[in-house]
Amino acid sequence: MKKVASLRYGVIFKKAFCDVTVFKGFVRDILGINLEIDKVETEKEFEHPVGRVKPEFDLFAEDKKNRVIVDIQHEKHSDHYDRFLHYHCAAILEQIPNSKDYKPPLAVYTIVVLTSGDTHKCDVSVIDFDPKKINGEPLGIIKHKVIFICPKYINDNTPELFREWLRVINESLTEQIEETAYKLPEVQKIIEHIEQEDISPQERAMMIEEYHSEEIQTNAIKKVGKAMLEKGLDISGFCEITGFSFEEIEQADSNL
Repeated sequence: MKKVASLRYGVIFKKAFCDVTVFKGFVRDILGINLEIDKVETEKEFEHPVGRVKPEFDLFAEDKKNRVIVDIQHEKHSDHYDRFLHYHCAAILEQIPNSKDYKPPLAVYTIVVLTSGDTHKCDVSVIDFDPKKINGEPLGIIKHKVIFICPKYINDNTPELFREWLRVINESLTEQIEETAYKLPEVQKIIEHIEQEDISPQERAMMIEEYHSEEIQTNAIKKVGKAMLEKGLDISGFCEITGFSFEEIEQADSNL
């Protein structure tokens, strides 16, 4: 059993997954694509933003055929499906220089890792851009795709190739990992990268800052829900919007 830093933290997730070997292995098993890359960028921004919001990608890599984005999100947001769809579309549209050709040279794939889960409690969900016939048969002309994975909800139907990746992410949230339970060499590299003894003072400081920022926001939301509950209001809509369950709101401390 090894003590590790949790992959819920952006700084730790980037530390592990910016390793080219790890990134390529993750993309291989989640997307079925063998990337040909020699670097992975973190906190990637485009020079010329698309639309009114300038997205920043946690992890970004591209080869001659594919542009792949991996984002980590631990905070519960009601808009994360829309948010990352926007980021994904920006990565498509940024490739179009003019109106003479609307076909982007690179297929864009976005993988979103929701470490805290969401209200739908789904292990894997997909936004597939390929046009379909009325009977659902795909035309096979557009490859762009967004995949949301929630390690918290891994189950018997989770694709076999996904499981070890989802398990190690989810187990890291407890800050200790049984390393002998994992066979993939890339997953072993993740465990090496996030061992507690290898976390720098700067990385620890960033973890603490991220934790407190998230805690303040989460507690404020829960406090509002608790107040509504105490007044006898129906909070089903509130839970749906915030992503918190009725039980989480009910158990919140009103004095936070």
